[in-house]
Amino acid sequence: MVIVGDQRGVTIPDLSRYRTGIPRLRGLRMIHTHLRGEPLSEEDLTDLALLRLDMIVALSGDGREDQGVAHSAHLLPDNPAKKVWEIDPPSSWRQLDGDFLKWAQSLEDQFQRGQRVVSTKGRQEKAILLSVSRESREALENSMEELRDLAESSGLQVVETIIQRPQAISHSTLIGEGKLKELLVKCMQLGVDLIIFDQNLTPGQMASISDRTELRVIDRTQLILDIFAQRAHSREGKTQVELAQLKYLLPRLARKTLALSRLTGGIGGRGPGETKLEIDRRRARERIHLLEKELERLSQRREQRGALRKKAGIPIVSIIGYTNAGKSALFNLLTQSQCCVEDKLFATLDTATRRLRLVNAFHLNGRPDDVVITDTVGFIKDLPKDLMGAFRPTFDELRDSDLLIHLVDISSPRREDHMEAVDKLILELGLEEIPRFLVFNKEDRVEREEARAVCKRYGAVSISALRPESLEPFFEVLEKKFSEVQSIANPSKDDRTFNDV
Repeated sequence: MVIVGDQRGVTIPDLSRYRTGIPRLRGLRMIHTHLRGEPLSEEDLTDLALLRLDMIVALSGDGREDQGVAHSAHLLPDNPAKKVWEIDPPSSWRQLDGDFLKWAQSLEDQFQRGQRVVSTKGRQEKAILLSVSRESREALENSMEELRDLAESSGLQVVETIIQRPQAISHSTLIGEGKLKELLVKCMQLGVDLIIFDQNLTPGQMASISDRTELRVIDRTQLILDIFAQRAHSREGKTQVELAQLKYLLPRLARKTLALSRLTGGIGGRGPGETKLEIDRRRARERIHLLEKELERLSQRREQRGALRKKAGIPIVSIIGYTNAGKSALFNLLTQSQCCVEDKLFATLDTATRRLRLVNAFHLNGRPDDVVITDTVGFIKDLPKDLMGAFRPTFDELRDSDLLIHLVDISSPRREDHMEAVDKLILELGLEEIPRFLVFNKEDRVEREEARAVCKRYGAVSISALRPESLEPFFEVLEKKFSEVQSIANPSKDDRTFNDV
């Protein structure tokens, strides 16, 4: 292509039909002129990175071959110095003579070798995690550690995490232009398939970053939705996840695709593209309506079962807590069940309910010896609103509980943040009036003195869901809590008289 510009620059045409895909260079080089003899500019290097050019060359001089000077630069594969590009020393035009295609192929081979070295876990998708915020570094590091756990739970291979605390956050891409260049080259060097932002992106931001990098870009919410989609097995769980996904995607359908963006608008430009867009949005709304109706029917059935339990006078106990606190492991230990237990975030998405006989644990003073115990979906900080809405019927089921067992992973360095997140969600769900029982799990992973100190501080007990013998103090406190609940629900005659007085 020959493009004529002026002293302010040249306009580069659409290059989307040329080689796409981050693992490779574009297969294009740009040779242009600098009228004032200046070296490569920052804008030149930006084009080199964002367009993934094989090389960029700036020619300057008075037009005579013996006096013309060439400035050139090319991208670099992964290297110890973490350099993004190599700027070659100025040379005469005569020195540009060589087998350029062979050189470019050699450079691309080096990129490919670097990508193979990083790939150590088979054919897993590789991802870079990115956080851009003005929060404290400690808070960002904790959040990124959780994002890494989420990504690995989803089956991704995390090759690098990047935290940026800019003075000003870009409204279009969050990260600045310079960081975006470095990110793109880093993705090329490591063969990355996916960029995951710890912050929730607007549809415009996601589209802008994806267009500039030609990479798939998702945010924290989309990652959690993907995990839920992988783990949901029951009919209700699958319905809730699909509803959440559609509600998340609906506003993003408003953006035209790349093919539609080429329409000129006006006469001849309002046709099949816009019609298809509206069809997609209408179908999404219709599906959302059907799923909401389905969830309503399932919720009514659940309410009927709950009403029967209440009529039978069977106490209901629900195990709640942050994701991966060990709720399913405790549920299995108490009920001799075989629910899925994995050291992953959101290993459990389908609630399970069992009847538990407690005659050997404690005497219920005339009350039924059976209780109904429920294993619930784990909580997480900043739970996406779409998920909150879709899983609202499941969370509402907790309202029928007589007692909530709040399970906390005592070995987690972020346990206080986890407890705070659960408390916040309990308030949002309106469950603060239900009696709670704080239990620290995984005591076998910390020193005994530390476990005692933490329990004393919070007025809790500690257990290990892997050791049945550790449950004795748990049952003792459970009996006490049930006695308190029973005395509130059925006060004695003397108590009523005293209260009236």
